[in-house]
Amino acid sequence: MKLLSVCFFLCTSLLRAAELPIVVNFSGAAGPYSETLWKQDWPGCEFEDGVKEGHVSLAEHDGLRWLRVDYVPGQIGPEKGGAGWRWPIGKHRAAELHYTLRFGEDFDFVKGGKLPGLCGGPENVSGGRPANGENGFSARLMWRRDGRGEAYVYHKNQPGKYGESFAFPEDFRFPPGQPVQVRIAVVMNTGGRRDGILRVWTTLPGQGERLMVERLDMEWRSSETFNVDGLYFETFHGGNDSTWAPTRPCHAEFTGFQVVKAASR
Repeated sequence: MKLLSVCFFLCTSLLRAAELPIVVNFSGAAGPYSETLWKQDWPGCEFEDGVKEGHVSLAEHDGLRWLRVDYVPGQIGPEKGGAGWRWPIGKHRAAELHYTLRFGEDFDFVKGGKLPGLCGGPENVSGGRPANGENGFSARLMWRRDGRGEAYVYHKNQPGKYGESFAFPEDFRFPPGQPVQVRIAVVMNTGGRRDGILRVWTTLPGQGERLMVERLDMEWRSSETFNVDGLYFETFHGGNDSTWAPTRPCHAEFTGFQVVKAASR
């Protein structure tokens, strides 16, 4: 009976995940975030980095429950220095990811690092595995030196091995210690055409929402064989060498994850 209950829970969770909107609710009280809790909150993932290594915990403040990730001094990448997983959300031609993040007050931005986004396709196209129009895409964010921001995208026409960066306006900075609301919208292109869409908005404390990136010419795929199908939770310093690594302990917190249907144009 217990096995049947577990199977029912997983099946119904995945069924719900195929329908938008999807809301992520964090399980458990403030403290360590176990693999058991992670599996409850993010069912169906094929891999995870950072949870079993102890980099992820839960925090409660401001009336909210936050997922906290601690970044390890001297380390880069999700396994050794942060956290990462790909959560299946069903297949959608147009999807929009919302979340709120807050960097710790003494956050060490160094040269940059990854933040969550959306993805799709049969492979994980990131980490120097280029998108080719058939294997998938990814659309994450990055922080950069001094708290600057950008969209960091793997797509069919990326100019190099490591994706393409679309910088936020020059005056933008992620403010340490303060919450920043994020929206990332992806609309898939018609097969063989550059009519896909990427939009990113942010809302800083005390300010209105602001459009950071708008691209109306994206070619995510060569043919209509895949769609947006994953929430790509990744956060770590890097970069591909130790010059990106933090020099001191630091952390960031995340809350309010939801995926909704994006406007098709």
